[in-house]
Amino acid sequence: MSHEVVEKNIGLMAVLIVLVISVAGLVEIVPLFFLKSTTEPVEGLKPYTALQLEGRDIYIREGCYLCHSQMIRPFRAETERYGHYSVAGEFVYDHPFQWGSKRTGPDLARVGGRYSDEWHRVHLNNPRDVVPESIMPAFPWLNEQTIDASLTPSKLKAMRTLGVPYSDAQIAAASSAVEGKTEMDALVAYLQNLGTVLSSRR
Repeated sequence: MSHEVVEKNIGLMAVLIVLVISVAGLVEIVPLFFLKSTTEPVEGLKPYTALQLEGRDIYIREGCYLCHSQMIRPFRAETERYGHYSVAGEFVYDHPFQWGSKRTGPDLARVGGRYSDEWHRVHLNNPRDVVPESIMPAFPWLNEQTIDASLTPSKLKAMRTLGVPYSDAQIAAASSAVEGKTEMDALVAYLQNLGTVLSSRR
């Protein structure tokens, strides 16, 4: 089969392109499913609490991931600024994970424990109060909206179907764990958990 035949037959070219991309994708992706470092949690990793999981949903809903990465690259400049580079085992319970390359704002992969809960609350309410040059929008409504506790058990069940090891007891207690909590409480709880597993082992 010569190139001329392929170039003159758009249907054949399309089939061959799909075939090449499929094979190349499988060659790159399939081996990752058999590497323990990408499929098993790092030592000490626990699933998000009910409140942290609600906070993660708010983080995604408000578009925080559009400006903040949760991936630290294994380069000296990265690790000196942000800490230990990100490893897949930290994020095996994340569906979907929040790695990315966008950094309009700083990387958040190791933000947990760096600042107090109150600092995060002030920062989310009006970022300029703690970082004058910040271009981040404010999220004051998070203080006013409470978590819908009736939905939380369903979220934990959904995560369990994806492989997160939530027990029946954790699912049963999920509603009471978030009852009366604001969206601000949940988001701060999520942020304060980010990167704490590897950070605590350094």
